[in-house]
Amino acid sequence: MAEVINMPRLSDTMEEGTVATWLKKVGDKVEEGDILAEIETDKATMEFESFHEGTLLHIGVQEGETTKVDELLAIIGDEGEDISELLNGSTSSDSEKEETPKTDETTSEESSEAVDIPEGVTVVTMPRLSDTMEEGTVATWLKKVGDNVEEGDILAEIETDKATMEFESFQSGTLLHVGLQEGESAKVDALLAIIGPKGTDVSNIAKNFKAPSTETKAEAPKKETAPKTEPKVETPKAETKTVDSAPTTASGDRLFVSPLAKKMAEERHINLSQVQGSGENGRIIKRDIENFTPATAGASVSKFVPVGQEDFDEVANSQMRKTIAKRLAQSKFTAPHYYLNVEFDMDNAIAFRQQFNSLPDTKISFNDIVVKACALALKQHPQVNSQWFDDKMRMNNHVHIGVAVAVPDGLVVPVVKFANEQTLPQIGAAVKDFAGKARNKKLTPQEMEGSTFTVSNLGMFGIESFTSIINQPNSAILSVGAIVQKPVVKNGQVVAGNTMKLCLACDHRTVDGATGAQFLQTLKGYIENPVTMLV
Repeated sequence: MAEVINMPRLSDTMEEGTVATWLKKVGDKVEEGDILAEIETDKATMEFESFHEGTLLHIGVQEGETTKVDELLAIIGDEGEDISELLNGSTSSDSEKEETPKTDETTSEESSEAVDIPEGVTVVTMPRLSDTMEEGTVATWLKKVGDNVEEGDILAEIETDKATMEFESFQSGTLLHVGLQEGESAKVDALLAIIGPKGTDVSNIAKNFKAPSTETKAEAPKKETAPKTEPKVETPKAETKTVDSAPTTASGDRLFVSPLAKKMAEERHINLSQVQGSGENGRIIKRDIENFTPATAGASVSKFVPVGQEDFDEVANSQMRKTIAKRLAQSKFTAPHYYLNVEFDMDNAIAFRQQFNSLPDTKISFNDIVVKACALALKQHPQVNSQWFDDKMRMNNHVHIGVAVAVPDGLVVPVVKFANEQTLPQIGAAVKDFAGKARNKKLTPQEMEGSTFTVSNLGMFGIESFTSIINQPNSAILSVGAIVQKPVVKNGQVVAGNTMKLCLACDHRTVDGATGAQFLQTLKGYIENPVTMLV
């Protein structure tokens, strides 16, 4: 029987995904665990594996195309199986969709007849946090009965068949009832909790709650996917796209090429079989096309552009770029930024690093020293380690430092957790590992969550000073420039010295100017005398 594969939710903030590459084409055999496609989310490009066996009968989203989470991605079934009902059943599906509210209304009416739900009370059910999830286990409750709950607060950590994920509340009120204790499991849509006005009696609701019928849930995938698939069914186009998207070498081996690299190669008349890929598994990516020269292959000539001719290339915004734009704009225009600029003497730090790196199998960077110094300074100035929310300010007792890493598609911020407790070599190893994963797009959502402060360093690019936008809900971000040799005054004499400029961007809602200045004074003590960090 044919199985409908929907666009998966590969991160907690993902709303839509773009198919970067199909690794299977229509007609190919698919085994459970095979990689179907590479999907670009708002955070990374991730491999999506099949949970079904059979033949790939239909592709609903072509390479480079974008669709919402839970929309039709592909159909897998038996070879030669008729899937016309799934593709062309829009009429019946529309009628089913029209009937759906009636079913829900009937269910709610039946519930309300059996149980009188007071005004303002909301029943929270076990969510479906992955496409294959059938039941979930409550790993940890982050709220207890009687606690006030705001929209967006994390209610609990729920263990699915794939990972343990945070589940946030979409309602505000008081947590009146918990339907599952920590460690207990239940089916999707079973009673998880009840939220409502403080003091409301919900014992009757909890006792008589019934989950939606399995028959209704079984029909849900058809209702969602069928209408979406009909306008996309263009068999000739799909076949042509599949052939074009899989270039091969002279020996017949398949070439793995990113959509952007393939487009650039076509515009520049470059034969992809002559390009050496530097991406994962030899995949050809943007920089391979940019760095390719005709001399390497001894063949093609670059396209001639006459002087004065207007020319441009258009590249569709990636999911990562869209998310970066949205979040940075939100931060810049909602948080009242102000900036504190300082210049530190780096002579002692340079000598300290040379001595530290003389130890066997030890290599730390100046950025590692800055991260460690920030972590220790933040423990002394918790106001700078705070986070702003609409109804409260959170003073974090732990220190999780986000380290901004540039990647071809934008910027990611992996998090060094409990940085104040880690040694300099441990911080250096963690940052190096994150940087490698970031370049290969292998960072997980968990590795990019939970920062309380951020460090952005452009010194390695020769940038002496710059300002950054705060990574909300954090209260501050530190911009680190290059170490520059220049004349400085020491003991009343002008001598050669090494200095580094830093800029602390603060959210004035949480960090006052004097607070930010005191933090920088503490930071100065650690960076200009690094040995104090080892005491």
